[in-house]
Amino acid sequence: QVHVVQSGGGLVQAGGSLRLSCAASGRTFSRYAMGWFRQAPGKEREFVAAISWSGVSTRYADSVKGRFTISRDNAKNTAYLQMNNLKPEDTAVYYCASGDYSGSVNTYDYWGQGTQVTVSS
Repeated sequence: QVHVVQSGGGLVQAGGSLRLSCAASGRTFSRYAMGWFRQAPGKEREFVAAISWSGVSTRYADSVKGRFTISRDNAKNTAYLQMNNLKPEDTAVYYCASGDYSGSVNTYDYWGQGTQVTVSS
């Protein structure tokens, strides 16, 4: 059985930083892409960032380019999302997921439990 467990998140002031972690188990971590998505109240889940199985390829939503960095450590079966210069509009529940490399929720088949990120102005 595949498990995806997130950690990190919390409350930060605008301009601050947070790092989210995502540990996956139950299948070969290094064979799958990892993605980060977020969902704000009353809005649909949206793409944030993705990283290919090897870590060579990454992609970002325009809204986070230059501020967020996705990475992975296949030896630790863990992916990360480093978030810098956070803005109030980044406030959302953040989800990580394992699956095929893309910006679509539909290509990811295992999801973490979600973690709240709140950015105060």
